[in-house]
Amino acid sequence: MKFIDSSTYKELNPEKLVLPFGEFYLTDKFVVAEIYDGEHVDWDKIELLFIKIAPFYKNTSKLAYISHRINDYSVNPQIWSQWEDTFDFIVASAIVIYNSTTLMNASIEKYFANKSLKRCRSLEEGINWVNNLKEFN
Repeated sequence: MKFIDSSTYKELNPEKLVLPFGEFYLTDKFVVAEIYDGEHVDWDKIELLFIKIAPFYKNTSKLAYISHRINDYSVNPQIWSQWEDTFDFIVASAIVIYNSTTLMNASIEKYFANKSLKRCRSLEEGINWVNNLKEFN
């Protein structure tokens, strides 16, 4: 299920950002990312994403990132440490996984992350985890 079809989407009514490689939903506390099938996420795409979302989050000092992996795509796992160093306002990330391949990839990515990165089995679990982070309470 896509985020746009969830009850949480209807409650939060987030800003939607469409980029050539995915759709992103911007809420007060977090971004939900749905990368398109077959994409490869590299540093250029991450930079473009943050350039585009910066105006929305101009006064935000804390933000979480939820990677909602409904499609099959690849990620350079080493970008996690570069991402965390460059965008220090990202306090934590969640990866929502739906199959064993995504679980294995998320486990490798978690190894490279310096900040909290949780692997979740549902979008609801990821959102609940983010909403209960100590950084937001």
